[in-house]
Amino acid sequence: MKKVITLTLLTAAISGCSVNIHAPHRVSTEDEQTPITKAHSTSPLQTYIDQDWAIKLAASVQLASSMGDNTQAGKLDDLSPEHLASIHQQQLNLLNKLKSMSTSSLSEDDKINKQILQYQLQNSIDMYRFHDHYLPITAESGFHAYIASISKGQFKTESDYRQYLNQLAQLPRYFEQQIHWLTKGLEAGNTPPKVTLTGFEDSISAFIVPVEDNGYFSPFTRMPAHFSASLKSELTAQGQQVIKNAVLPSYQKFYDFMTEQYIPNARVNIAASSLPNGHSFYENRVRYYTTLPMSSDEVHQLGLKEVARIRNEMQQVIKDVGFKGSFAEFLHFLRTDPRFYPKTAEELLKEASFIAKKADAMLPKYFRKLPRTPYGIEPVPVEIAPKYTTGRYSGSNRDDQAGFYWVNTYALDKRPLYELPALTLHEAVPGHHLQISLNKELTTLPNFRRYSYISAFGEGWGLYSEYLGLEAGLYQDPYDNFGRLTYEMWRAARLVVDTGMHAKGWTRQQAIDFMASNTALSLHNVTTEIDRYISWPGQALSYKIGELTIKRLRKKAENELAEKFDIRAFHDAVLANGSVPMSVLEQEINHFIQQQK
Repeated sequence: MKKVITLTLLTAAISGCSVNIHAPHRVSTEDEQTPITKAHSTSPLQTYIDQDWAIKLAASVQLASSMGDNTQAGKLDDLSPEHLASIHQQQLNLLNKLKSMSTSSLSEDDKINKQILQYQLQNSIDMYRFHDHYLPITAESGFHAYIASISKGQFKTESDYRQYLNQLAQLPRYFEQQIHWLTKGLEAGNTPPKVTLTGFEDSISAFIVPVEDNGYFSPFTRMPAHFSASLKSELTAQGQQVIKNAVLPSYQKFYDFMTEQYIPNARVNIAASSLPNGHSFYENRVRYYTTLPMSSDEVHQLGLKEVARIRNEMQQVIKDVGFKGSFAEFLHFLRTDPRFYPKTAEELLKEASFIAKKADAMLPKYFRKLPRTPYGIEPVPVEIAPKYTTGRYSGSNRDDQAGFYWVNTYALDKRPLYELPALTLHEAVPGHHLQISLNKELTTLPNFRRYSYISAFGEGWGLYSEYLGLEAGLYQDPYDNFGRLTYEMWRAARLVVDTGMHAKGWTRQQAIDFMASNTALSLHNVTTEIDRYISWPGQALSYKIGELTIKRLRKKAENELAEKFDIRAFHDAVLANGSVPMSVLEQEINHFIQQQK
């Protein structure tokens, strides 16, 4: 799914990446800042690249701080109308300059840079035009949960704590600005559908707890040993005071606003096409998330074709295990038999860890280049778990910290073990951890590419990684393979239900029924996923479109290179340029084929 990469709010908020602007990226406040990497280009394009990066830094103080700008430490983003309008105008001016620039004198690397920079700028401009800033929440969570990640930073010095106290003191202003945009959305009819907000208030009330039990207080419980007793006492008292007087009232006010005004008056129609300028908005999202000139109808038809193909493969697995009932009866069996479900959260996490180690062992056979950064496994944070997806990858922007594969341990009777191999391959390795970590290590790339995430590429790679597990023999029995197929079917069905709901008038129940009748996902997962697609139009299309493109390019390389084809060289070539649109990937693989010849 949409990944939690801690290329932080940088990639989420301002780079035009696949990750939603409100995606759960952890923010680092580390002492040892990530150095600003200079782009390798010396062409005239570099001027525009530098201007774009300056705009990004101005748009996100968290990004600026993490890149070494100490003047931004201890601040929170300015989301005022004036500031957002200024950023938008700067991006619009830069895009116009970029479009008028000739490519004839550009190097091959800079041609790619120009394509991707233009893609990112266009998306930022489009999203401002479609009022994406009116929607700092989704069905899964929202800004109120993601901003809490400031408490997860590195606290080593007194300055770290002073800066953190400043951030906490700014939360009332930050919440006020977000509520302002939510109110504008309410007035314009631009809200998530009401049905997707059922229980949303629970993710807010999770923060309205006694000061000492609040996650924001946690940095004050782990102060460095070298701090004097008096300093510890002073900081703790200030932390208690600001959480009591600034943090808790902000969450309470937001809770009251959501329960009394926003949720009761949220729109009823689930279709993106029902939004102001909704049809244009959805077709724009289709093109953005596929990175291809596809229409919603073309995507819908492709989805139906893929669903039929995968269904035939699933029927073969049912035959192989000797099950005598119907397809629906087999799905019921998988959803209800206790043997397929963990009894404890620890069991689920241990099983995920075991599969992850087996996946680690397959890597040398399929890749020459592996990342330096390791990864660990953690449960999805409890405050967002009930409405959260099955699993996600949460990266790090620090070289002293691992990435993490998140596994949802909420509602264990809805977390089938037969799906875990495919989930692990997708979120950890050879999926998102491998791809994102290698991307960060491409230090010759300009920052706007090094710290960005293009959904069709990243999610396509994740789904392709599930397929690689089949080649590597990581699916131990037919049930594991059925889990893989149900995950592939899940992504194929997304093409159908996302376009169905947002462009073809499908109801939410129609989408739930289609997903439930074609996959072995638990009904809880089906419902949370459908609500995610409703509140995040188009993103679910990335996976299958990206995977099919990578598979098609691999087949082309295999056919043209024959005995010269090297799977490790091919995979390294796919990942060599970081996260790129599918059109750029095709250019680069064609170039790879010619080189190999």
